[in-house]
Amino acid sequence: MSVNAPTEIDATFRISPIIRITLSSLYIALTVPLPFLSQVTAAPVPPVLLWIGIGIGAIALYAVLCEKVIVSEQQIQVTYPSWVPKFFRKGWVLPWSEVKDLKPRTTGQGGLVYYFLSKEGKGYLLPMRVAGFARLVDHVQAKTGIDTTDVKPLAQPWMYLILLGFTILLLLVDAWTITTAIAQGTLKS
Repeated sequence: MSVNAPTEIDATFRISPIIRITLSSLYIALTVPLPFLSQVTAAPVPPVLLWIGIGIGAIALYAVLCEKVIVSEQQIQVTYPSWVPKFFRKGWVLPWSEVKDLKPRTTGQGGLVYYFLSKEGKGYLLPMRVAGFARLVDHVQAKTGIDTTDVKPLAQPWMYLILLGFTILLLLVDAWTITTAIAQGTLKS
């Protein structure tokens, strides 16, 4: 049993705000200049088509960042808002009584993720980008009896802060790029 055993019966964990802000900002920084550049360079893809694609991508990113992990006395559940199509993000439910083990797996980039292994042999990815991850892991240990002392988040908050810093620099470059593109577009008219 964990020293920091959770006291609440039900808990909800959402994607960490620093992760949501960083990934949303990065998406904006990488995509918003494209329609302006398309117009200035007379690219074969019209700016309006790019704006539509950016809008669809923003909705998809928002859907992914709305992930919720709900822990109760009986189960752990990963859910998404009802407007998110099931084919896009399905979610899952796993009763604590069905959890057989928590297995680490190495990612392609060398990181470490964890999967719940059910008694049926199915794997369920432990959500690692939630705010309050240590509390979530305490719940897992309290409900399953599995030792989670070595379970750490995939990325530390400072990594996302560094990425956010570089994203802000990229947004400044984007502002200059868009301003220049608009000025050149106005001069050509």
